[in-house]
Amino acid sequence: MSSLFREVAPVDPDGLPVSRVTITVNGEPHTADIEPRLLLAHLLRQGLKLTGTHTGCDTTNCGACTVLFDGRPVKSCTMLAVQANGHEVTTVEGLASPSGLHPIQEGFKDEHGLQCGFCTPGMMMSAKALLDENPAPTEEDVRWALAGNLCRCTGYQNIVKAVLWAAEQLRGSDGDTEPQEAGTEEAS
Repeated sequence: MSSLFREVAPVDPDGLPVSRVTITVNGEPHTADIEPRLLLAHLLRQGLKLTGTHTGCDTTNCGACTVLFDGRPVKSCTMLAVQANGHEVTTVEGLASPSGLHPIQEGFKDEHGLQCGFCTPGMMMSAKALLDENPAPTEEDVRWALAGNLCRCTGYQNIVKAVLWAAEQLRGSDGDTEPQEAGTEEAS
């Protein structure tokens, strides 16, 4: 059986079709020859050893494999890695900086937004996409953004609290932007 991932190397001796892809993952470009059937989740986990991207259902139902694809959340368990050629992918490993955890990660820790942790990376990536687009979400906004991510351990309340906590931290302590009520617009 052949490997589904191979760093750039000479032509495959098995004669299996391969495609050369270059994908920027967590800010770092990676070039590899891969089989066209390789899923993005498997490239990340087995090929690049970024095991924070979990695979649970392989049908996009659970959201454990959620990553950011050009800033938008996608389920990597049903996306082919060749589709990511020339694009940017951010995994949970790309959230933290050398100086410390991202506020979303801090929020999950401080607000007890995780239990077993299996769903947590996907939840965090969905939360990151939300907060990048809406820095002052309501509870309803958070619940809607996380609707594609399942957790079997919690009642979701602490996960929602964690995301709202992170939003507040990212806005800063001066509270420039207040959460809006659903369906209302901020007056100019």
